[in-house]
Amino acid sequence: MRAAALAATAAVLAAAAVPAGPAAAEHVVVGSKRFTESYILGEILREAAARAGTQAEYKPGLGNTGIVFAALKSGAIDVYPEYTGTIAREILNLDGNLTLREVDRQLAPMGFGAAVPLGFNNTYALAMRDEQASRLGIRTLSDLARHPGLKLGLSQEFIGRGDGWPGLKRAYGLPYETPSGLDHGLAYEAIAAGRIDVMDIYSTDAKIERYALRVLTDDRGYFPKYDAVLLYRRDLPQRAPRAWQGLAALEGKIDERRMIRLNAAAELEGRTFQQAAASFFDAGAGTGTRADTGAAAPKRGYLAALLGPDLGQLTYQHLLLVIVSLALAIVIGVPLGVLAFKVRGAGQPILAAVGVIQTVPALALLAFLIAGLGRIGTLPALVALFLYALLPIVRNTHAGLAGIRPGMREAALALGLSARDRLFSIELPLAAPTILAGVKTSAVINVGTATIAAFIGAGGYGERIVQGLALNDNALLVAGAVPAAVLALLVQGAFELAEWHWRIPGAGR
Repeated sequence: MRAAALAATAAVLAAAAVPAGPAAAEHVVVGSKRFTESYILGEILREAAARAGTQAEYKPGLGNTGIVFAALKSGAIDVYPEYTGTIAREILNLDGNLTLREVDRQLAPMGFGAAVPLGFNNTYALAMRDEQASRLGIRTLSDLARHPGLKLGLSQEFIGRGDGWPGLKRAYGLPYETPSGLDHGLAYEAIAAGRIDVMDIYSTDAKIERYALRVLTDDRGYFPKYDAVLLYRRDLPQRAPRAWQGLAALEGKIDERRMIRLNAAAELEGRTFQQAAASFFDAGAGTGTRADTGAAAPKRGYLAALLGPDLGQLTYQHLLLVIVSLALAIVIGVPLGVLAFKVRGAGQPILAAVGVIQTVPALALLAFLIAGLGRIGTLPALVALFLYALLPIVRNTHAGLAGIRPGMREAALALGLSARDRLFSIELPLAAPTILAGVKTSAVINVGTATIAAFIGAGGYGERIVQGLALNDNALLVAGAVPAAVLALLVQGAFELAEWHWRIPGAGR
C-alpha cells in the first residue's frame, strides 16, 4: 500500500511540474492477457485513463506472461494488470511471498514498476467436482497423492509456469505425468462432463460455484499471493500524469467478491468485456446476480454474434494482413524459387530453409518476432504470415520451371534470346499456372493462419475466436470461424477463376 501511495504522490508532483497542455497530448496504451479477468481489468484501466482526460488505447488478449511482458519491455504497451506472485516467480525468478514494495524495488533497475493494488488476491488452485472429491475423501492437495488414477486437465500456461505444475508436482510429490495443455475456458466444460477430474483454476473464477467445484486446500502453502496490481513502465507517471492519476484512483476499489461478479457478468450473463467493465463504473449496475443465484446463463445468438458491429473492422484487418503478407511473399518467393532452380547448389538450401520456417509453431514464431522487432501488433503478424506464405510459392516456382520441356528451352536458345529474355518471355509464362497454384495455396493458408494475429493485438477474425475461447462462448467462436472460412472459399474461388483465365493453350500437352 505504501508503494502505491508513493507512486500516486509522485504522479501528483509530476503533474504539478508539467506545464499545462492539451490532455490529448497524453497517450497511454493498455494491454491484457488472454483470459476473462485480464480482459475486463484491461477495459477498466483503459476507461479509467480515458476518464482522466487522456487518449487511451487498449490491446487486449496479447497472450501469456512472456508475450505481454515482452510488449511492455518494447514500449508497445505502457501498463497492464498483473499479479504479485506472477511478477515474483515468472518475471523476477524469485521465490517466496514478496511484498508489493519488494516487488517494485526489484523491478526498478529494469525500468518497470508495480503499484496500485486493486484490492483482491487471485491465487492459483486446483479444483475437483465436489461430489467426486467427497466420495474419494479429497480436501487438500496432499490428498491427491493417494489417487494416482485421476485425470488432470491443466492450462498451457499453468503447465509451463515456474510457479505452476512443475513446482507443484515436486512440492507435493504428485504421481501424475504432465498432461497435454487444455484451454482454461474449455476445462470447465470438460470437468463438468467428467472427461477430466482435476483442473487448475483462479480463485476469482465465476464458474467455480456454478459447476459445483471444490477448491483443494494448499496445505503446504506452495502458491504465493497473487495480489492484482498494475505493472507499468516506470516513466509512465511522469509522461502521462493525468492518466496515472486516473489509474492510481483504482487502488483498493475491486475486492474479491466484486471481481467474481465482474467475471460472472462476462462468463455467465453473456455480457461483453466492455459491458462488464462499464458496470464497474456504473454504481447502479448490478453484476453477478445470476452467478449468485445459480440461474442459467442466457445464450448469445449465433446470427447476432456473426453480424456484430465489429464485423466490418475485423474484416478490414483480416484482409489487410492477408493481402499485404501475400504480396510480400510473392515479391520475395518467386525470385527465391527462380534462384533455387537457376543457381547450381542453391535449390536444396533454399527449399530446406522455407520448409523449416513452416514447421515453427505460430506462437513461438510470434514470440521471437516480438523480441526481435521490439513491438507487437500488425508488423510482427505480417512478418509471421509472410514467412508462412513462402513455402508454397517458392516450391511451386521451382517446380514450374523444372517442369518446362527441354525442347522449349532449346527453341529459345535457337532464337538467340538472352538468359533474361528466356526467363521473362518463355520460362516464367510457361511456369505461371504452377506458380499461381502456389500463390493460391499460400493465400488460402494465410486466411486461416491470420487468426493468430489476435494473440498479439493485430485484430482480424481471430479476435472473436480468442475471446470466445476465454468465455467458452460457442456463438462467438463460430462468429470468428465462419467469416474466416467464407473468406478462404472466396479467395480460393477468385484464384481458380484467375487460373482458368490464365490457362495457356497447348501447355502441358
